[in-house]
Amino acid sequence: MKTLEAGKRIALKNVLFATDFSPYSNLALPYALAIARQYGSKVFGAHVAPAEDYLFAAPEAWAAKINQSEDLKQESTAILEDQLRGVPHEVLFEIGDVWKVLSSFIEKHEIDLLVVGTHGRTGTRKLLMGSVAEKIFRQATCPVLSVGPNAPCAPVGEIRFQNILLATNFGEESLAALPYALSLSEEHQTRLALLHVVEASAAGIVDADEVKSSLMHRLRDLVPPEAEPWCDVQCMVEFGRQSARPAERIVEVARDWAADLIVLGVCPPHGPLGVVTHMAHTTAQQIVAQATCPVLTLRRSA
Repeated sequence: MKTLEAGKRIALKNVLFATDFSPYSNLALPYALAIARQYGSKVFGAHVAPAEDYLFAAPEAWAAKINQSEDLKQESTAILEDQLRGVPHEVLFEIGDVWKVLSSFIEKHEIDLLVVGTHGRTGTRKLLMGSVAEKIFRQATCPVLSVGPNAPCAPVGEIRFQNILLATNFGEESLAALPYALSLSEEHQTRLALLHVVEASAAGIVDADEVKSSLMHRLRDLVPPEAEPWCDVQCMVEFGRQSARPAERIVEVARDWAADLIVLGVCPPHGPLGVVTHMAHTTAQQIVAQATCPVLTLRRSA
């Protein structure tokens, strides 16, 4: 993934909007359009039909499946042409594995941002749901803007982020996301909060005030000196509760702080992909599913 220096403007020349035409995907559409207008981007609207719907038909049904796929392509193209009217765009359609197809689109069209909508739950093979959505943002070589069911509809015109929250555990992944959070803060002239949540299991081991003071210093040290004149950064250290996961506390803080964008760094998958995508409650997936604002995830290069 391309790196970004603090203070540099993000270039979003090509934006990929992936949709299964569900209400959840439709929630993400205004964000893709608003970002395209603000950054002068070209939008690639993509619909991927799952291959299993077509690969396991009996031979006598092949002709009907071919006609069905052609009808689906024409219908999908017509819908996307209508949805993307008013911005430079190109419609993409393919049958296959959802992530493999989207990955090829990202590489072929040099995508700078992928925009998806998801309800965040598992147990369905819909295009952008649950574990499939997590597979996308954990493997994408470009930033991914995920719009969950609790996010508000974006304005029809220019999108404005006023309160940006970066949740960090001081790992390489979240540090890689920091320059994007700083750049967006400068771009929109908004507030930026750096948040670290201490897990409940660690909170009671040592003196809480001492831990909080030390972590606050670490958060402040993350902000480069050149960003201080224009970047209004607020540092926050919160302690998790025994009954809650860190993701829940992050979502609560984002809601109470009226964040309209959460920025997260995510690690690339390790081991078999299925192991990663079927973990029931990863922090990033929980945040995407529960957040009351869009979530921008950036994957550290493996």
